[in-house]
Amino acid sequence: MKTIVQRVPEKTIINNSVKKSIWMDSWKKLKKQRSAMIGLGIVLFFIIVGILAPVITSQPYDGFNPKETLISPNAQHLFGTDDQGRDIFTRIVFGARISLWIGFFSVIGSIIVGSILGLIAGFYGKWLDAIISRFFDIMLAFPSILLAIAIVAILGPSLFNALVAIAIINIPTYGRLIRSRVLSVKEEEYIMAARITGMSDGRILFQHILPNSITPIIVQGTLGIATAILEAAALGFLGLGAQPGQAEWGKMLADSRQFITIAPWTLLFPGFAIMLVVIGFNMFGDGLRDALDPKMK
Repeated sequence: MKTIVQRVPEKTIINNSVKKSIWMDSWKKLKKQRSAMIGLGIVLFFIIVGILAPVITSQPYDGFNPKETLISPNAQHLFGTDDQGRDIFTRIVFGARISLWIGFFSVIGSIIVGSILGLIAGFYGKWLDAIISRFFDIMLAFPSILLAIAIVAILGPSLFNALVAIAIINIPTYGRLIRSRVLSVKEEEYIMAARITGMSDGRILFQHILPNSITPIIVQGTLGIATAILEAAALGFLGLGAQPGQAEWGKMLADSRQFITIAPWTLLFPGFAIMLVVIGFNMFGDGLRDALDPKMK
């Protein structure tokens, strides 16, 4: 009785080892960049704070205590209290959840939709490319924040609608990026070979073209999270994002702007939190771009 042994093609083993080597080299290069690691540390810090918010503080973030309004920072209230007697430290800790939630999921939504449209436009070209590209151009013709305001005004002010609006306005960024990559990757010899063997367009797109076009998307997505957090804060400041009672940093700034002279801590700490998390994502994104760029190696 013969035993059949299925051999794994050597080319597949080589390709997998090359991919692992590339990612390992990129990680080693990233670790050598002090600013990138500081940015990663800031991002991880806020993620941990958001996850462990109920453990870090036991005070309610949406309570009302008229006896403790506008108390300056002290041992009991590290960041002071706002005009409703709510502990600002607690609201910032819980606000990290909202800001990161909006940042991550709005970018994920933009990447999914933008990548699909970019893949179709770049791969098929002709009239599909023309229609999708004109759609991107029209969206990019409007200032992003004004377009987000218009979308939220149509859908109605809420945190979820703000997330949807931020995801929509950033679709062209990722769509055009993936389209440009597809235009160059689809001319490679291995794509031609896949077509000759009769591989379907869907398999070529998602098994060959997309994996080889994902690097710039990862970098842009990391930087895009910082932009999304700023846009969410702007919508919250305008009253179109988080609603009263929700612990969102932009909304905290809007509610406290009238107390800037008598209680500056009500604006200082949420503003510093926004600045710090945005700087963290930008520093990490810049380092990631340098580490994954073949020209930098």
